[in-house]
Amino acid sequence: MTRLPQCLRLLWLVGVIMAITSCMYDAAVRRLAPTEQAEFRAYSKIITAAQARTYLAKATAAERAAYARELGIAQRSQALAPQDREAVLAGYPRQGMSTEAMRFLWGEPYTQEGHTNHYEYWHYLGSSLSLTTYGRLHQNFGTRVDVYFVEGRVAWWVDFVPSGDDASEGCDNC
Repeated sequence: MTRLPQCLRLLWLVGVIMAITSCMYDAAVRRLAPTEQAEFRAYSKIITAAQARTYLAKATAAERAAYARELGIAQRSQALAPQDREAVLAGYPRQGMSTEAMRFLWGEPYTQEGHTNHYEYWHYLGSSLSLTTYGRLHQNFGTRVDVYFVEGRVAWWVDFVPSGDDASEGCDNC
């Protein structure tokens, strides 16, 4: 009987901590200049949560840029073709985008099929809108985006709600 109130208090405390952390994270992102926000949005899809916190904790733009270089993400970003970099910073996929640019945009896919640099199919959980905003999240299910690559370039992508048959073909949680 006494364990239930203790568990509820603990659950409430965890919820409060998560809400405060989320607010602090959002505030840290909002204090960045608009160009830095766009870069961070792209970087955040390919770095860990700890790296993102360290990046946001840096006091100046110069310190954040140095940290991005230290991680190697600034170099990877600069190596993108100009059109790919522009699309990534804008937050939207485009036909002809490279696989590396797609990783910056939506992160690693949930599953992959096909032959690298010939034809590939990447499967992301969630909608293209949620992927653009948050990147790949394992808890996104119910919708899926399939991205089709030909010779290492985006040919097309499609959002859909998988049926039971589609889900059994490689996306168990859809």
